[in-house]
Amino acid sequence: MKQKVFLSSVQKEFAKEREALHRHLLSDPVLQLFFEPILFEKLPALGEQPQNVYLKEVTHAEVFLILIGESYGYETATGISPTELEYDLAQKEAVFSLAFIKNDTDAERHPKETALLRKIQNNLSYKRFSTTEELIREVTKALVNLLQQKGLIQIEGFDSSIAKKASLLDIDEEKLNHFINIARHKRGFPFREGSAASKVLSHLDLYLADGVTNSALLAFGKNPQQFFPAAVVKCAHFHGDFIAKPIPDHRVIKGDVFMQVDEAVDFILAKIAVTVGMRLESNQAPLKYEIPRPVIAEAIVNAVAHRDYQSTGSVQVMLFSDRVTISNPGGLPMELTLEKLKHDHASYPKNPHLAETLYQAGYIERFGTGTGEIFRLCAEAGLREPTFNLEEGFSITIYRPTTGQVTGQVTGQVTGQVFTNLTPIERVIWVLEAEMKRDEIQEALELKHRDNFRANYLNPAIEEGWVEMTIPDKPTSSKQTYRLTRNGLKKKTELKAKNNYI
Repeated sequence: MKQKVFLSSVQKEFAKEREALHRHLLSDPVLQLFFEPILFEKLPALGEQPQNVYLKEVTHAEVFLILIGESYGYETATGISPTELEYDLAQKEAVFSLAFIKNDTDAERHPKETALLRKIQNNLSYKRFSTTEELIREVTKALVNLLQQKGLIQIEGFDSSIAKKASLLDIDEEKLNHFINIARHKRGFPFREGSAASKVLSHLDLYLADGVTNSALLAFGKNPQQFFPAAVVKCAHFHGDFIAKPIPDHRVIKGDVFMQVDEAVDFILAKIAVTVGMRLESNQAPLKYEIPRPVIAEAIVNAVAHRDYQSTGSVQVMLFSDRVTISNPGGLPMELTLEKLKHDHASYPKNPHLAETLYQAGYIERFGTGTGEIFRLCAEAGLREPTFNLEEGFSITIYRPTTGQVTGQVTGQVTGQVFTNLTPIERVIWVLEAEMKRDEIQEALELKHRDNFRANYLNPAIEEGWVEMTIPDKPTSSKQTYRLTRNGLKKKTELKAKNNYI
């Protein structure tokens, strides 16, 4: 039996779109096999009150599709439009619902339509459209996705598709062995370093009889961008609270997904302020970021793991004076709403095999908890609640401490923490105690990407004469450690005095 799709909107405003959608659902070669569109104006006259007719059809529908524009439409005696009555009933009856919002109407939108829009945005995944053609494309994608999830049709996704121009020769075995070591430690991964690439990738569902999958290349490829040029992370830092030139720093991060996440996280951490509160539990000088590192990491991992890799867009990470915005060309699964994202929820990964690989490496702790963890950690840090946006793809905005709390040197507090803008070199000086290995310094700074740490933190500190190797004639020795020079010790004393460190 076909599933009924109830089309809800202000009839007069969306007459063209309603007719086009009705015609499309009746004529599309695939959709016509599974769906039956229901338009109130095409229902036969039954001698009943109109309100009873359209509300009864809502309860009989399997899919409720609502269009939001600028007009609120006719109001019943209760002051509520038929469209809102239909929406409320669909939610009460738990009818699977889809929302589509007309662009360029925000300024003129009726106040009650604006209120309805806000109600919908808090409860449904939604898409925007400008033309009838765009609307039909978005509705088609949503309904096809629904059919896939119900197992009524099967379409191979990008994640598990074979990369026809690639082979095992395009897999970097050093990257794979590095992953194995981490995954064994983090998750008890069953393979050991040196295992055949085909066996390891097969275990991860990244290698099939026909060859390597797209996600295998994204995770372990020698040059992923050779196959997916848009699979990059673009980072930019702006002095103010809006996009404007000059841009103090910008970077296009290529490489595998692990490298992209690590470098993008480090890009943000290097530019936000740190807390240098009192020494409470150890002799190690405490240093924490104004936005907790796990918050930044979770948001970037989600963007990389769940983006639409068939899009020509890229993941974008933008740092402003008041916020960090992380966006990706993708969308919200139909099962989730913006409100549900604030809490732990079931997981619906866009790229399940890629997400599993990131999980095995410890980049994802538990499926479905990432965005909820972001909200919890921001609340604990005294930060404003993050916000989501579905205008173009999917984005999350994480807010920095309010103006006056971080403005240069020590200027204010958030939940008892004092902030200061230490440079990357000064951060190395701050955490370096006695003699420490490179990975120990890196861990103290919560930085993961080794090459980035060397290039932007450790090597500049050495070149400035503040840090030195303990075995200078063997720079690559496994026993190599680092310590502060006389000038470095003096600089550290100055930094402590400047930041009132006890």
